Amino acid sequence: MNKIVKQGLISLAIITLIISCKKSEASEESTSDIAISADSISSSAAVEKEGSTRKFIRTADLKFKVKNVTQSTYIIENITNKFDGFVTYTNLQSNIIDKFETKISQDSTLETTRYNVENNITIRVPNKRLDTVIKTIAKQIDFLDYRIIKADDVSLKMLSNQLSQKRSSTNQKRVEKAIDTKGKKINDIMEAENNLASQKEQNDNSKLENLSIQDQIDFSTLTIQIYQHESVKQEMIANTKDYNYYKPNIGIRIIDSLKTGWYVLLDVIVFIIEIWWLVFIVISLFFLYKKYLKKK
Repeated sequence: MNKIVKQGLISLAIITLIISCKKSEASEESTSDIAISADSISSSAAVEKEGSTRKFIRTADLKFKVKNVTQSTYIIENITNKFDGFVTYTNLQSNIIDKFETKISQDSTLETTRYNVENNITIRVPNKRLDTVIKTIAKQIDFLDYRIIKADDVSLKMLSNQLSQKRSSTNQKRVEKAIDTKGKKINDIMEAENNLASQKEQNDNSKLENLSIQDQIDFSTLTIQIYQHESVKQEMIANTKDYNYYKPNIGIRIIDSLKTGWYVLLDVIVFIIEIWWLVFIVISLFFLYKKYLKKK
């Protein structure tokens, strides 16, 4: 009997140990998944190694949900400044989804507005700090829509521009020499001057293009779209009543009408008194006319 009890206890201890080990493994796997999910926002793709002749233009596009767009915008701008970058574009705005009014009382209305807030941000940061900036910004992510990181190798393009620039410089010197030594006729000189201007323009364009490419290499461009959960704003506003609402009741309006009529009658009497002479003349003429008719 004691043997059976001992074996049962040993079996129970072994089962408990196995279950705890599996739970520990599951916990480690879950933690590992979370770590991978959080870290997957960044990338070390196409990072230039020391001594390498390759040149990469790196860009990143992010779209994610945050808890508060306004606060996250300020944080992203501060992160950009912290890592020696700069903001080239930001468009913080609220988009109204729906708006309606509910009458609460005779003089109050509840205005309800459904809206969402979003911001499109474009920043440029030093190429070597792009991954650090992305990892720091990732702390603001509540839900990640997508993350796109691109690296374009422009080594051959820059080499092509440099060779073109050298050819243009060589041709430019030859044309200048030809103008100085052999240019005699006006037409020849004008044609040579035009060729020289064309060579200079081509040389300048190649130089400017290389400068633009180098700028894009030195500073990576990061485009960010952030948004938050739909918000609702409610505000109590006063009712705007029409003209009829402010009219007095019928009794007051009748009394006012009687008063107005009485004032009009008094004005008529005063007016008649003011023109008594005209009334006297009219009456006199009337009697004279009547008397004259009787004699007839």
